[in-house]
Amino acid sequence: MKLNEKSLAFYATCDSPADNAGFLYKRGERHTAYHRRWFVLKGNMLFYFEERDSREPVGVIVLEGCNVELCDSAENFTFAIRFGGSKSRTYVLAAESQEAMESWVKSLSRASFDYMRLVVRELEKQLQEMSRGLAGGCGGSQDAPGPWKPKPSGPEQSRERLPALPAMLPKENGCAVWNNVLGADRPPDTSGCGGHDEEGTPRPPPLPPRRRVSNGEAASAGAAESPSTFCRLHEQYSREVARLRQDWQQRRRGPQP
Repeated sequence: MKLNEKSLAFYATCDSPADNAGFLYKRGERHTAYHRRWFVLKGNMLFYFEERDSREPVGVIVLEGCNVELCDSAENFTFAIRFGGSKSRTYVLAAESQEAMESWVKSLSRASFDYMRLVVRELEKQLQEMSRGLAGGCGGSQDAPGPWKPKPSGPEQSRERLPALPAMLPKENGCAVWNNVLGADRPPDTSGCGGHDEEGTPRPPPLPPRRRVSNGEAASAGAAESPSTFCRLHEQYSREVARLRQDWQQRRRGPQP
């Protein structure tokens, strides 16, 4: 794989958050001596610098196709990064404490894309199981949960829950009468609420009996609701309100000397 050195150097020293960082002892490839280096883990790339304030990394280890495991060595808290293949290099590192070694082994083991792919698949599996469990629990049945299905919405939901209505509602005095819909022969419910019928569907509350209005009463009602009558009533009440407000203000100010 061909890597751009300038891009890697910029990525290693930029302000993006690091997954782990700290000093480790790295064993040389030809010489078995350990050298103290500053390591920075970003994604699946492990950069190492000569010093903490170095401007460019000395090298980078791409953590793909490798295993992180503990190893026996003269140094304490030692672990190795092993790659597959006979000619692949094994990086031997040593931490300064037990906590640092465990932290680095955990971080390096989770840095590869293969590990992230396994985590995503496991999360997707758990999400599907939870969705099926929620769908089975909402149905109220004790059967084994089946594939998740969305709840019906719109016209489908209305057909499932609402009772069927006739094409033309019977009318009384020009208004639809709900009492004459399905089950009108039953005695009215005096509890004050609609209740439910035998099939469990809600019934609308019964309307009070309508009084038939004669032609003379209708004419007088129409005359009382005319605009001129409303204007006279408005002026009368406004004058009354103004008079009461004036009296209240005088009582509030008290008797004048």
